[in-house]
Amino acid sequence: MKEQTRILHSIPVDELTGAISTPIYQTSTFVQEAPGVHKGFDYARTNNPTRKVLEDLMATLEGGTNAFAFSSGLSAIDAVVRLLQSGDEIIAVDDIYGGAFRLFTQIYQKFGITVTYVDSTDTSNIALAITSRTKLIWLESPTNPTLKISDIAEIAKIAKANSILLCVDNTFASPASQKPIELGADLVIHSATKYLGGHSDLIAGIVVSNNEALGSQIKFIQNACGAILSPFDSWLVIRGIETLPIRVKQHSESAFKIAEFLSKHELVKNVYYPGLTSHKNHKIAKQQQNYFGGIISFDLKIDHKDLAAKIVSSTRFFKLAESLGGVKSLICLPCEMTHKSIPKEIRYQSGVTDSLIRLSVGLEDVEDLIHDLNIALSQIETFTYINSTYEHQNTENYNPSSLITSNS
Repeated sequence: MKEQTRILHSIPVDELTGAISTPIYQTSTFVQEAPGVHKGFDYARTNNPTRKVLEDLMATLEGGTNAFAFSSGLSAIDAVVRLLQSGDEIIAVDDIYGGAFRLFTQIYQKFGITVTYVDSTDTSNIALAITSRTKLIWLESPTNPTLKISDIAEIAKIAKANSILLCVDNTFASPASQKPIELGADLVIHSATKYLGGHSDLIAGIVVSNNEALGSQIKFIQNACGAILSPFDSWLVIRGIETLPIRVKQHSESAFKIAEFLSKHELVKNVYYPGLTSHKNHKIAKQQQNYFGGIISFDLKIDHKDLAAKIVSSTRFFKLAESLGGVKSLICLPCEMTHKSIPKEIRYQSGVTDSLIRLSVGLEDVEDLIHDLNIALSQIETFTYINSTYEHQNTENYNPSSLITSNS
């Protein structure tokens, strides 16, 4: 079966009623025939029929043995880190989601779990960072927000050779595009808030394991800690997944055209999009992904967040908001939004400059989106004028607001 057919027919018809849409089992508990004798459900924190459909569906889509639905992407990340103990080390991609960085450094560091951040686009950096205490390698591919691509299969070999767990955040690619377990990952996580849900109307997280033993540990953590996904939100994610391959294909086609437009614009310094041949590890992305995705980041030739803030506040169709992966296009300034919790010097080391802008390309007509960006960028004076003031960028008299047109 093709992917779209497989997804639709992995969602079961309700055995009790024949309902073609998964029912929402909005119940906290289940009647038992005798103590411990029931239909597989006793208490909704432990298991719920609607959530189970979602979890089984995600295990199928990612090629795993088990999947578990959590109340947010961060609670899914938290469940994976709880596999570790004090004294263990994590090797993590340097261009990491700000929420994961905050969780690692401000929560788990207090409990003796340390994290080393490396540029995982070069697999040798992973190998060199491993110590006897390394228990987990944490990848995003593509990363948030500079879309770095890591060779998952090669890193999986390094992890297995050293008896280290490999977890891949597959949020940006989604299982419609990339399947890390097939490439050797032990665990896959998702912020299901993004492409899986697809409509910016829920918060959810998913963990998928590649074997029963590991899955049993995640299941224990899910039940013991209780950060479960509600039946209604489980149903919303199922509904979103039904159109996932179609949406991801369109997001990617539009994003590629927008990336090409931005790469030729006189105000833009760098465009980060795996579909461009100039993107580092473009060939690896082409090998391990079906699509290059709907996220683009770019920064400006003058690196000042006041200029970037003017642009992100001037678009019509790209709405200024956190998150990504929905049907409506979004725009954000990571240094002030998604990655504000990361110290500036660490941000810059991974490429997240003050002028970096992230786009989540939605399902609007791509020509409208390009026109929208073009107008927003035109709010800034012409490149000739900007170039003439570039030398003043680091002087006391430099005023970035002077680069904004008087009628903007």
